[in-house]
Amino acid sequence: MTYVVTETCIKCKYTDCVDVCPVDCFREGPNFLVIDPDECIDCTLCVAECPVEAIFAEDDVPENQRAFTALNAELAKVWKPIIERKPAPPDADEWAKKTDKRDLLER
Repeated sequence: MTYVVTETCIKCKYTDCVDVCPVDCFREGPNFLVIDPDECIDCTLCVAECPVEAIFAEDDVPENQRAFTALNAELAKVWKPIIERKPAPPDADEWAKKTDKRDLLER
């Protein structure tokens, strides 16, 4: 099993999770993070660090977010690793409360 970043992360892109990942499995896009399923060791450390609760175990991804499992795998192949925490976007707190952001994902 691996962990999956879901829609809540879009346009928030807090990187607290990156600091605790022992295997550097996070990949960074313009306004979203993903987890590389081939690198993730299922340690669960990132889950508690995500301030917007966007990370789920693969088996626990909410039904309406299941597409993000494949999306994480796809984008992890093309996005670069992120290994250090960065400041969140200035409007991250505003976006954290919004839903239906899938169309805003930048590749």
